[in-house]
Amino acid sequence: MSVKIAVSGAAGEAVERLVPQLVSDLVASRLTGGDASLWGPAAEEESEKRLGWVEAVAISRPMVDDIYELRDKLRDAGVNHIVLGGMGGSSLAPEVITRTYGVDLTVLDSTDPGQVLSALGDRLATSAIVISSKSGSTVETDSQKRIYEQYFSAAGIDPLERIIVVTDPGSPLDASARATGYRVFNADPNVGGRYSALTAFGLVPSGLAGVDLNELLDEAEAVMVELAVDNEANPGLVLAAAIAGTRPLKDKLGIVPDGTHILGFGDWAEQLIAESTGKLGKGILPVVLDIDSPELSENLIDLQVVRLVGDWDDTREVADGEIEIAGSLGGQILVWEYATAIAGRLLGINPFDQPDVESAKIATRALIDHPSKPAPAAFVDGDVEVRGTQNVVAGQSTLAGAIAALLAELPEDGYVSIQAYVDRVAHPELARLRDVVAKRAKRPVTFGWGPRFLHSTGQFHKGGPAVGVFLQITTIDDVDLAVPDRPFTFGQLIRAQADGDASVLADHGRPVLSLTLKNAAASLPVISSALN
Repeated sequence: MSVKIAVSGAAGEAVERLVPQLVSDLVASRLTGGDASLWGPAAEEESEKRLGWVEAVAISRPMVDDIYELRDKLRDAGVNHIVLGGMGGSSLAPEVITRTYGVDLTVLDSTDPGQVLSALGDRLATSAIVISSKSGSTVETDSQKRIYEQYFSAAGIDPLERIIVVTDPGSPLDASARATGYRVFNADPNVGGRYSALTAFGLVPSGLAGVDLNELLDEAEAVMVELAVDNEANPGLVLAAAIAGTRPLKDKLGIVPDGTHILGFGDWAEQLIAESTGKLGKGILPVVLDIDSPELSENLIDLQVVRLVGDWDDTREVADGEIEIAGSLGGQILVWEYATAIAGRLLGINPFDQPDVESAKIATRALIDHPSKPAPAAFVDGDVEVRGTQNVVAGQSTLAGAIAALLAELPEDGYVSIQAYVDRVAHPELARLRDVVAKRAKRPVTFGWGPRFLHSTGQFHKGGPAVGVFLQITTIDDVDLAVPDRPFTFGQLIRAQADGDASVLADHGRPVLSLTLKNAAASLPVISSALN
């Protein structure tokens, strides 16, 4: 099935106004042809080396047989469990692909020691892990590789038989892995991480886990012709205009699964859109919603709702001002990639760089290289240590008061970002705080698990419109885990990532409230009560 899209209201007006010009400018065919000039002279150098994803289907096809051959070899050796150590674009696409196809993949996209230990304790004897890093220098994946090497060796398992590496050719990881003797899959270096779903980064872990890769690529290939054609029915042009062309711009994009068979698509699209558009004080903030999320009943004038629907009905009326889109997973991936790149042209930004992502990494590295004790808490309320920017915690002595002070900083066009540097396997209930905050704030609320969101929406929070307020949640772990041959533990690493990001947000003038929980399960009702 090709991708179907319908629009109404302000989104429909944007499509009628902008798509004819996009057609006249030959945007679709130029993008398909790799024209790096689409985003202006300042972006041309970066764009020149980031357009390989438009050819991902053709480039990836020859890799499928190699992935299947390795999958069969692993199965013959008794491996029945695949783990993925990766962050951002290296983990979000495989997660949505495997969930949609109903196959088992453990995604280890955290440095929380409890979550790392949970993965290590799950079927280690019959597990293989894919270590996936585009740059080959990502501290999270390097740490994950080291700990799996240690645990495999301690269990009498040769790590060379159980660790598979995916990285760009010539990266530090590529060189070291090949020298050691690991099996390496190279991805196209002309594809940025968030556009890499149909490259080795998306395909290797998914295929090893059991996904039918040919079917996925067939789905993407089925929409390639209509995405390349310069006409007003092109779904990539229509979606781009609808999400980036409303007047005034609805710069919060609520992504709602409403009958789609695709599971977790919003989390993947969140990185694609936020990291591509959130810069130069501009951007579109994706907000992953459910059909009963509080924001949908608030009639927020800056929230553009897009519903991912199931079976297409040409007679169905689209709710006023909304977007509806349906299609296969492979088709949707490619359409959203095209639409996001074209949205960059409409917004006047480069959709392929991420200038503010590095700031949090630099701050983290500084804290790792020069460790210090955490700043004293502004106050402690029960089992919750409270810290934050002065405009949030000054004069406060209760959790409820600090939360009220944070939300008082929320502008009329703002949003709340909840960032939980917590074991998401052990404490999925923390995600429920999103709806609690949304009901009180009556504004869009995003929820991100740290540190993975640093490789996703982290760019938007620092480079996009300065209208966010930030609620950061960390925990004091009962257990920790040393990173082999490194002078820090996983617990120290995740705390450095949280503290580093909070400091960068504060340096950007963003209001931050940081809560450290001594007992995550017991503290959730306390936080919910304070929020209410």
